[in-house]
Amino acid sequence: MADERKKVLAIINPISGTSNKEKLPRLIESQLDAEAFDVTVRMTERAGHAHEMAQAAARQGTHCVIAVGGDGTVNEVASALCDTPTVLAIVPVGSGNGLARHLRLPMNAARALQVVNNWHFETFDYCTVNERPFFCTCGVGFDAQVSRRFSEEGTRGFITYIKTTINEYIHYKAQNYVIDIDGRKVHEQAMVIAACNAAQYGNNAFIAPRATMQDGLIDLTVLHRFNVASAALLGARLFARNIDRDRHISIYRGKHIVIEREQPDVMHIDGDPVMMPARLELACRHNGIHVMLEPHPGREL
Repeated sequence: MADERKKVLAIINPISGTSNKEKLPRLIESQLDAEAFDVTVRMTERAGHAHEMAQAAARQGTHCVIAVGGDGTVNEVASALCDTPTVLAIVPVGSGNGLARHLRLPMNAARALQVVNNWHFETFDYCTVNERPFFCTCGVGFDAQVSRRFSEEGTRGFITYIKTTINEYIHYKAQNYVIDIDGRKVHEQAMVIAACNAAQYGNNAFIAPRATMQDGLIDLTVLHRFNVASAALLGARLFARNIDRDRHISIYRGKHIVIEREQPDVMHIDGDPVMMPARLELACRHNGIHVMLEPHPGREL
């Protein structure tokens, strides 16, 4: 008799976040319904490996790929599933877990696996920068430099991120940008430009509080120069989900955005630092990826 179970691949990044991942394979196998799913568990061995495995799985008709890691791992897996029938699921075990938090997924691994058992998914937007997909946020300026420094640190976690942010703030100077939003040009001198599909960076730091992943738009948050006296209030508003009310912030929304900066430099894509050209072309791909989540009647995500 043919095996009618859904094929599920779980991809674990063993170096994401701060927790030990040794028990995760057994947890996955014990929590997922063996009568409903034919489950394979794989560990990543190098950068890009999660993308390769997810891409092969989608080509083979796998029903669901579970990204077990942080936002970088989610990006690798999700970018292989865009515009395919294969559904993305997330078990968040990274440092910030921005996309999982935006989608209000459980932060507990066992509970996150129950979301797969319940088999409820919806279709969401993804965005691209110079054709590279991102699902949560990407950005240039101060936060990109923080991302680069954070990736070089020997330890991960929220405390390390805060220390890195403070150290970078002391030395960083605002940059000049020309931004085209659906044909309308603006000139900005900014500390940060964050292009957002989802509302937050991670750790419930809401850089674009009104962003949703189902409206077909990119939310662009521009943070202007600010002094030390303003930094504490900005930080508080970032976590209070009302940074858009601050006088140092401008918010733009559009389907197609071009950012021109003075020279090639680092940017972050879903938290991972990447060297990119001076010209950055961003686009929103509406309803391009299926994601497993808990039902949320009446709530827009």
